[in-house]
Amino acid sequence: MNKLLVCLMLLISCSLMADIKVSNLFGDNMVLQQKTSNAIWGFAEAGEPVTVSASWGEKVEARTNSQGKWKVMLKTPAYGTGHSISIKGKNTINIKNIAIGEVWLCAGQSNMGWAVKMSFDGNKDVAAINLPNFRIFKSAREHWHEPLGISRDRLSKWKTCNPVSAAETSAVSFYFGKKLHEELGVPVGIIVQAYSGTPIEGWMPREIQKDDARTIANMKLMDEIDKRLSKKGITREKAIAKFYKELVIYNKKIDAGQIMKNKIKALEPPFITKPSSIGHQYPSNIFNAMINPIRPYGIRGVIWYQGERNSKNAAQALHYRKQLGQLINYYRSSWHEMSDGNVAKDFPFQFTQLPSWNPAQKVPVEGAEAVWAINREMMRLVTQDIPNTAMTVAIDTGDAVDLHPKNKKPIGLRHAYLALKNTYGKDFTGNGPRYQSYRINGSKIILEFDSIGSGLMTGKAGALDSFAIAGPDRKWHWAEAKISGNKITLSSSKVSNPAAARYAWAMNPSQRNLLYNKEGLPASPFRTDNWPLYDPKAEIITVFKPAKTDKKATKDWDRPIMNQ
Repeated sequence: MNKLLVCLMLLISCSLMADIKVSNLFGDNMVLQQKTSNAIWGFAEAGEPVTVSASWGEKVEARTNSQGKWKVMLKTPAYGTGHSISIKGKNTINIKNIAIGEVWLCAGQSNMGWAVKMSFDGNKDVAAINLPNFRIFKSAREHWHEPLGISRDRLSKWKTCNPVSAAETSAVSFYFGKKLHEELGVPVGIIVQAYSGTPIEGWMPREIQKDDARTIANMKLMDEIDKRLSKKGITREKAIAKFYKELVIYNKKIDAGQIMKNKIKALEPPFITKPSSIGHQYPSNIFNAMINPIRPYGIRGVIWYQGERNSKNAAQALHYRKQLGQLINYYRSSWHEMSDGNVAKDFPFQFTQLPSWNPAQKVPVEGAEAVWAINREMMRLVTQDIPNTAMTVAIDTGDAVDLHPKNKKPIGLRHAYLALKNTYGKDFTGNGPRYQSYRINGSKIILEFDSIGSGLMTGKAGALDSFAIAGPDRKWHWAEAKISGNKITLSSSKVSNPAAARYAWAMNPSQRNLLYNKEGLPASPFRTDNWPLYDPKAEIITVFKPAKTDKKATKDWDRPIMNQ
């Protein structure tokens, strides 16, 4: 490592350790989880005593360890506002206008980060909004090849919800948090950690993926690319040295009061794209910079919107079931342990099923090319694999061409319905109709559902034309579907001996007549069969973006009104 790099690293390290430092998470307008003990931590010189005093009467003390880190567990009362905290060591940090209420982490890739102002009706929905006790914390994108103790993003901070802060935040998170705030009548805080184009492998530590053959193979491939790059002079050492130079410049600009990169974009910490091993696609690198620095902040639960990057082909999409389960279990266990048991070991974890994308469905069942249909099924199965998980169905949102659809509001509201029902015990219907079982009765298949709410219905006038049926020959045909109570009966004149049924099995089933309950929530795609979803010996079919068009969606799709 060259002398300049060492000096830069020491300079940054010393500036962090001279006084007590805390993450931007601990700042004015923050929201703490109510009726628990919340972790508050920071950095100082090794062995320095630290005292944290709260306006509600709690006081806790700690001493920094040999690495200069300290942590306390601060007990919080029931929800309220107008609180303050004082953190005292050699220097004193005073944090004002603290609210105590409900806190949720909202994480994922670009569709989680997609802003309110870029969504249908977003600007109209926030034009006059003023919710001082709905608070938003949104981080800039960061990644790093080692776990970070504190984010390098110096502009992220808690903001009360007003037209400006709402417009720039994640649409899914905004509509979710706003609905919770309104229904619960308590302060709500959302922590938005989103990074575009990132695979799920990047959101987990590398050590818990060491036995994953697919992840290991991908790492090996990226490492081989790095070897070729190094021969061209693109090395880790040079990239890291350049990063630290740019970080010094970034910090100087922030110190001078500069916050904008240009007229529309705020300053962000520098980031590395090459070599791959220190880039944003490599396993653990997103986790290290976006999740590790915020653990174990007190949270009630998580909503997750990611999966597009892990649905390039059938084998990758099929693997997502294992990976999502692994991520959920690790987040829960590590948060619980690091919070001294105060964050529940089975906290609610909700995720967004992939929306519709690509040309509209024309055939009864699409094959291995319908990669997103496979991923949707894997997500549905995770809700059966892992307790206290839930999935928001989004097939009636999306765009045939754009990977970043503008119809995010229904997704955020559906996440809120799930949380209000499952986590807070409110009188809401959380899910659309959920497939439970099937039986064969002669030439018919009878499907049974729960979560029917006030009853099953079609999404629009006309026949329910989104089901397919097949016999032992595994050839799929459109099914005639009839609703009766919580059951649907399927039949086809072309299938006298039915063996299996599927629903909405395509990349983009949105233009079919879909199944809903009368609360306006759609059913998830599903299948009754366990037939192979692709042939591992066949040529790999990769999903690419559809050709761009000059026609941009100017209004949301029609769907039943959600009436909760």
